[in-house]
Amino acid sequence: MAAGLVISAPASGVGKTTLTLALARAWRNRGLNVQCFKSGPDYIDPAFHAAATGRASVNVDSWAMDGAAIMHLVSRGVDADVVLAEGSMGLFDGVAARGVSGTGATADIAQMLGWPVVLVIDPSGQAQTAAAIAAGLRDYRAGVRIAGVVLNRVASPRHEDLVRRALSDAGIAVFGALPRHAEISLPKRHLGLVQAEEQAEIGKLIDEAARFVAEHVDLDAVLRSAAGWSPQPAANGLNVAPPGQRIALARDAAFSFVYPHMLEAWRAAGAEILPFSPLADEAPDASADVCWLPGGYPELHAGKIAAHARFRSGLRAFADTRPVHGECGGYMVLGAALTDADGVRHEMAGLLGLETSFAKRRMHLGYRLAELAAPMPGHRVGARLRGHEFHYSTILAQPDTPLAVVHDATGAVIAETGSRRGHATGTFFHLIAEDR
Repeated sequence: MAAGLVISAPASGVGKTTLTLALARAWRNRGLNVQCFKSGPDYIDPAFHAAATGRASVNVDSWAMDGAAIMHLVSRGVDADVVLAEGSMGLFDGVAARGVSGTGATADIAQMLGWPVVLVIDPSGQAQTAAAIAAGLRDYRAGVRIAGVVLNRVASPRHEDLVRRALSDAGIAVFGALPRHAEISLPKRHLGLVQAEEQAEIGKLIDEAARFVAEHVDLDAVLRSAAGWSPQPAANGLNVAPPGQRIALARDAAFSFVYPHMLEAWRAAGAEILPFSPLADEAPDASADVCWLPGGYPELHAGKIAAHARFRSGLRAFADTRPVHGECGGYMVLGAALTDADGVRHEMAGLLGLETSFAKRRMHLGYRLAELAAPMPGHRVGARLRGHEFHYSTILAQPDTPLAVVHDATGAVIAETGSRRGHATGTFFHLIAEDR
């Protein structure tokens, strides 16, 4: 029987990822089999989870996925000793309007699975108020149980004692307190964490985090607080069709944002994935019947992409006869041009008329529900696709026929409709699932 826990916090940036990685590696070092998940639409953290545990991690999302899909995904933890679900943002943070099975909040997953929550609390600039915050989270929603807290970035022994006393008076267990320790901070980028594969020292970083947390946190007490859990493999999986039988998938540092569950669903349906690297000036495999360009950081490599004639000409030749689809960064590369943060304009593939700029930064963030006005690879006209958009580019031109009518989580129509021209399609959102 697995032991299930959710790692959450009152807000973003408190230390959820670091604690999750440290606990996972520390327990793995003790010989336990650890499975991680990520609550919410984050495509970077699962790679860090895999580095810490040696097991693939996937996203679970209550706004975009129904209960059967979530249970199907978490059933991979049936053979684990410990299962950790890392939350996103604050414990109850989601969108205002309910989606398929919830608002996207971490609390939805905790309640659905019956797993208690370990809160990471950063008491910087406060003392007893940290206990008031923890107590408020404990009492906010029936069905969500707080197992206890781990204090992070504690300033001094006196500071720790004040916070511990207040939490004890509130009846909240403290599993440990971490003093400030900059060496285990993970580097940041404008879209969040730098990707795991970009860090040559990721193993050492996680090992150091595990050592540090094991020194300051009662690992046995945390493990005892977990809920016993025996998942039954769900019969119904994700409603995600592969875009083709043989899929040429752009995959390198510029094209790496793809949800792990998507690739698994494609393979489970019998599709073959053929990776290629635009940054190595590779073209999509000529034997593929569809090409998919995921998101990533094309703006950091725009000059190289523009200079790689073999990739661009090969992609254009592919699109003469077969579908090509781009998500977010991939969509930008399918466009006419991309202006980087320094204001330099780079020609892209030109399969679509889209022009974007990072010199004029504007954040686009949130869930998206798209009803297709035309087919895209793997999905018919009228399909309702759920996804998530997160980028800082500004649209300078989007002249092609819209691919879809796109709404945000409140139901408001947005301008990022995606585009279609010939065999090329693109969206700013990253696909998570299709409504059944």
